[in-house]
Amino acid sequence: MPPKSKDKANGGNFMAIEGMLKELKEKKDKLKMGGGKEKLESQHAKGKLNARERLDILLDKNSFVEINGLMKHRAVDFGLDKTDIPGDGVITGFGTIEGRLVYVFSQDFTVMGGSLGEAHAFKISYLMDQAMKVGAPVIGINDSGGARIQEGVDSLKGYGDIFYRNTISSGVIPQITAIMGPCAGGAVYSPAIGDFVFMTDVTSYMFITGPQVVKTVLHQDVTFEELGGPHVHETKSGMAHRVGKNDEDTLNLIRNLFSYLPSNNMEDPPSIAPTDDPLRETPELYSIIPEDSNKGYHASQIVKAVLDNNEFYEIHPLYAPNILVGFGRLDGKVVGIVANNPSHIAGVLDINSSDKASRFIRFCDAFNIPILTFVDTPGYMPGLDQEHGGIIRHGAKLLYAYSEATVPLITVIVRKAYGGAYIAMASKHLRADAVYALPTAEIAVMGPKGACEIVFRKEISEASNPTKKTDELSEDYKQKFANPYMAAARGYVDDVVDPKNLRTILINSLRVYQSKREVLPKKKHGIIPF
Repeated sequence: MPPKSKDKANGGNFMAIEGMLKELKEKKDKLKMGGGKEKLESQHAKGKLNARERLDILLDKNSFVEINGLMKHRAVDFGLDKTDIPGDGVITGFGTIEGRLVYVFSQDFTVMGGSLGEAHAFKISYLMDQAMKVGAPVIGINDSGGARIQEGVDSLKGYGDIFYRNTISSGVIPQITAIMGPCAGGAVYSPAIGDFVFMTDVTSYMFITGPQVVKTVLHQDVTFEELGGPHVHETKSGMAHRVGKNDEDTLNLIRNLFSYLPSNNMEDPPSIAPTDDPLRETPELYSIIPEDSNKGYHASQIVKAVLDNNEFYEIHPLYAPNILVGFGRLDGKVVGIVANNPSHIAGVLDINSSDKASRFIRFCDAFNIPILTFVDTPGYMPGLDQEHGGIIRHGAKLLYAYSEATVPLITVIVRKAYGGAYIAMASKHLRADAVYALPTAEIAVMGPKGACEIVFRKEISEASNPTKKTDELSEDYKQKFANPYMAAARGYVDDVVDPKNLRTILINSLRVYQSKREVLPKKKHGIIPF
């Protein structure tokens, strides 16, 4: 037979490729449809976006590259050998946020309730491995019914693989989780090991055991919201760092947070060109800080006054509000903020605020973010509940976190700095690099009245008017000790500064200490108080 002409051969080849491309398109289109049109519509009816729509909002336009999209499960029991599970219930890949690389996964509730099986877990684990290789953050979008029961121990193994990678990645790359639907049982531990957890109002919840189990075991009727809804986790448990009004709001909150974080522990946080005058004065502090030291004010007022453009990204705004933590910028450079908040229980340190602050400090230290601390606290919270709840060990975490931090530590004593709390809040004695005090600062073992009632107990009891005598002695004590000048005389405070110059002083200090290098003793790791 004579050989085929070149044109005929090319035509045949084109036809073959065309068929292959058609098959590829059909497979990709099926992936995009997830669990099908009806289930996608059901997702929308619940006020939820689908898995791919969420990625479209989170990532820069057209930046997403899917990985392992065509993976299939190999389970055969309970009819799974005859069940098609597109993407195995999770979409994995990488993209960019404001041009910066990030690895992402998005669980698809329309596909078997987003349940985690062997292939599902492999896709997430593989993604995390790749992120570690290149030093990129991981963002997970959780919307899942939990372990795929039909796959038994393979599902449990999958969770273990993920938890291990969460732990190994901790302090190396940022890990952020968005809870955008159910998250129950073993699934909750991955977000807990990570760095930041976001929830969505109304449509999300997380708990170890659900309402039915609680009712069966403890005979308590409780709703999903009461047990593990967003409000519970943003106010009581502290599991939710921020809560969005809806899916889009939650994802935009994550994008905003991402702008403050470095990609890994070997990089500095992203700086931007300054958009606020470094020489801008802050005379508003004169009126923000009350003349009466027993009157409260919201610490965010001071924080925002000194930060670039008065912008403060708060973390845990509704949990332990007696202390504020979050991110901002000074002269375009990212700083972590820790501030006692006198507007809530006088800014005392208690169990929850100590945990909140110490974890935030350790995150900042792991990712090279300088820490700016504002001090105004009368001390640690007294009482049976606190003592029995372990205020000693929880309060010790704060001391531990500041002491092991090697990033620049700059402290401002605004008003009260009493007793152990003075030491714990990034004092010179814990190796803070620069400590400034405002003229309103009170640095002492305890408040004037309490001190006088102990030191001058006899004189007060013998006075004709004990109340008047106490007030007189308290005022004398305040003049002698409850001020910043004795601490400054000892070198425990670098300078007492005019509040209107505070922003400029902090910027100059940050410039000086940005090249700080400090090496801790060689060890495997420390043992943080439990």
